[in-house]
Amino acid sequence: MSSNATRSTVDTKPENEAERHASIHDETIGHGNTPAAWTCVLIMIAGAAVSSVGFIIASVLWFCIGLGVIVVGLLVGFVMKKAGYGVGGSKLSNNGH
Repeated sequence: MSSNATRSTVDTKPENEAERHASIHDETIGHGNTPAAWTCVLIMIAGAAVSSVGFIIASVLWFCIGLGVIVVGLLVGFVMKKAGYGVGGSKLSNNGH
């Protein structure tokens, strides 16, 4: 391995910690702060609660119902994202999301 390869990687590093930190956060990723994400997560939490209770009381029926609710939550989140309520969606472009 030549020393030129290591020098080129050293030369491209940011000069200080502030530059490195700024370059990491240049791109907005959304963090899921949208109605689609919130709805998806809340439905999935309800499904996890039902499934957990079903597991504790040893009821396969309630456990499976909870799993079904989790899948419904995923589908609702996906549909809401496609309808424009997700990150970068058309329904949220005017309110800062």
